Parts: sequence; C-alpha cells; structure tokens
Amino acid sequence: MNPTSPLTRRSILRTGATAGLGALFSGLPQGWIGSAYADDSPESPDMKFGMIALTDCSSIVVAHEKGLFKKYGINSTVSKGASWAAIRDSLTNGDIQATHMLLGMPIASTMGLGGAPKKPMVVPWILNRNGQAITLANTFKGKVADDPKALKPFVDEAKAKGNPLTFAMTFPPGTHAMWMRYYLAAGGINPGDAAGAGADVSLITVPPPQMVANMKVGKMDGFCVGEPWNAKTIAEEIGYTSIATQGIWKDHPEKVCAFTEEFAAKNPKTVKAVLKALHEASVWLDKMENREEQANIVSAATYINCPPEAILGRLQGKYNMGDGRKFKDPNYMIFSDRNCNYPQAKYAKWWLTQLRRWGFVEGAPDYEGVARQVMRSDIYEEAMKEIGYAHGGLDEKPETLFDGVTFDPKANLETYAASFAVKTLKA
Repeated sequence: MNPTSPLTRRSILRTGATAGLGALFSGLPQGWIGSAYADDSPESPDMKFGMIALTDCSSIVVAHEKGLFKKYGINSTVSKGASWAAIRDSLTNGDIQATHMLLGMPIASTMGLGGAPKKPMVVPWILNRNGQAITLANTFKGKVADDPKALKPFVDEAKAKGNPLTFAMTFPPGTHAMWMRYYLAAGGINPGDAAGAGADVSLITVPPPQMVANMKVGKMDGFCVGEPWNAKTIAEEIGYTSIATQGIWKDHPEKVCAFTEEFAAKNPKTVKAVLKALHEASVWLDKMENREEQANIVSAATYINCPPEAILGRLQGKYNMGDGRKFKDPNYMIFSDRNCNYPQAKYAKWWLTQLRRWGFVEGAPDYEGVARQVMRSDIYEEAMKEIGYAHGGLDEKPETLFDGVTFDPKANLETYAASFAVKTLKA
C-alpha cells in the first residue's frame, strides 16, 4: 500500500461497509429510518364524513368528488344525515369520523349542554362564512324588510291574543338559532331562554330540508337556515328573505369540520390530511368561475337534492329577497378567502356569551378554557405549514354586529353577555 495514500486498512473497511450499506438501503422504501418508518400516511385512512343538505357542505363534497381526500391518503365516504342531532350522535358514537357541523354544536357537546351526553369535540377548520338567511312568511311582505323592530308589533299582537308567532331554527345552540335569537332581540323581541321561559314567541327546531314544507302548511311565521331553503321558499312563493346573515354580522363563522377530541388525539396525521384536502377544495370553491360546477355537484340527490339553479344565484352573490329588493352582495358565502378557515378562539368566546345570555348555562362559563379546548388552531397551523400555505393567523379584533353592539374578545365577556337589553341570564 502506498504510504502516502490517505487510505488505510481501517478506512478501506469503513468505505466498503458504507458502500455496502448504501446498496442495502437503496432497496428500502423512501422514508425508512433506522429500524422504523417515518410514515406520514393517515392512521385511519377510511373516513366517513357526515353532512346535512345545505350549500355549505360543499368543501367536504368537492374534496370527495374531486379526489382530493384520496390525494392525501383518505378513502372517503360522505353520508347525509337527517338532522343535526342525528349528525352529532353519529359523530359521538363513531359511526362517522368527521362532519359538517354548526359552530356551537361542538361547544355544546364539549360542555354537555342541550340534553346531549358530554363528549368533547374539536374544530380545527371553519368550513365557510356568511350565506344563511332569515325568511319570513308572506304575511309580513311589504311590512317588515330587514329591520326586526318592524316585526315587534305583530309579535306583541299575537302574544296578547294567546297565539304567539312561531319561528324555527335548526338546532338550539347552533348558528341558525343564534342568528334568529340575535335578530329577534335586536327588534326588542325576547326568544326566551333555552327552555322557552320568558319568550314573546315560540322558537322551534326543524331540520333544514323540512323548513319550506312546514312554512307552506302554516306551521311557522319565520325561520333561519342555510341555502338553498331560503331561495326555495321564494321560488315557491311561500315567503321572502328579511335579511341574509352577513347583514347581521359580516363574515361571521358558520359551519365547521368537527372531530371528537378522542379521534383527533389518536389520529393527528389523519386530521391533518383531511384539512389539507379541504384547503384545496376551499380554494377551488372561491374561484367564481367554479361556482356553476359547484352547484351542479352539490345539488345532486346524494347531497342536497334540489335544482342547481336554487343554489347558484346566491352563491354568486345575486340576492333576490322576494319582496322587491334585489342586489349584488359582495359578502356572499366564502370558503377560503379572508382567512376563512382559521379556527379563531374569539368565535367560541362569542358563542359562549350568547349561551350565557340565553340561559343555556348557569353562571359564567370557562370562556378561555372552552375556547382553547374546542378551537384547535394548533392543528390547523401545523397542517397548513406542511403544505406551505400562509394563512392570516390569529385574529382578536373586535366585531360589530348590525345592532351597533361591539364584541371585543379581549374585554370582560361576562359584562358583554349581560349588556343586552333583551336577555334571559341565569345566575
């Protein structure tokens, strides 16, 4: 051996061993480290998603139909539920693993409110903003437009006669319930507490697809629901839209993708895979040129089961309110824009103030603790970081609703809950 060569017996052995190991390792799957796999695939690839027949199920349906769940390793099935209570129970007992859900429902289930067993749930993704509406029966056409104060004389008269007006929402602690309650209260009308005590009206629960039929036979005077049921009421000349919910609160949170806390803890990669697919679907949905295709996809019998044109107009921001008012609303339903999907803690805090305001809880709830437990921005941020998406981050700015009252998530939340003239607080 050349004494000037840097090679020694030991270095030759080391080089040979390294080369041999390199050849050996070249035949192993990518991602193999040591004696284990660095596997990023979902722990539970077979996922069943729940949804209700509403336009805002779109990102789940589109992620399924366009193979986006499959792209991220999820074998998806989408199952339509009969009601929000049925959807909640299916998630609770594991029949479905993730679901389209009203913001407010995971909060209520986590706290054990509304007669449901206590089952902690998490929200790592907000599906959409805006796009719901409050519909009134034709009885009020030309008498009540978008100001609920104009409705109060009719409420007072009916109550005095012992036959209160009836309004419907889709689930007691859900979004439609809170928009209806907020709307009525802004008009000086008390919707009552969680049990109906102190009410000026009767507030009932009706599944979304049954709203139109119930109003048609005179069982209700108004309701709050998502589309296409408000537009369908107008098409059937049964009622008209008083106000779209973005008129109550611009860019309000609406539906979420919820998981049980237990499932999310055991299947972190699965949850992140779902969020990545939803992100791609949501970006696609917010391109206006795709909204016609969206309407065609989600209107199918498997999902909403309605004519595509019943969905399309309001998805494009074209609002015919059914009482002569027509306008182009720039604040139509969005699925990705304006940091739509970030699970802001302030939204859970607002919900808790309303649950407090209307007597769903006795005494002050744990505003910070519940918001932190349910709204899982940490999961959202991890998933978006892995795909290189720059989201808008945490938002703690105050929100002012249509009655001029401002909600500041950093202020005293008990003071805010008690500040309303119309309320049914329980000590």
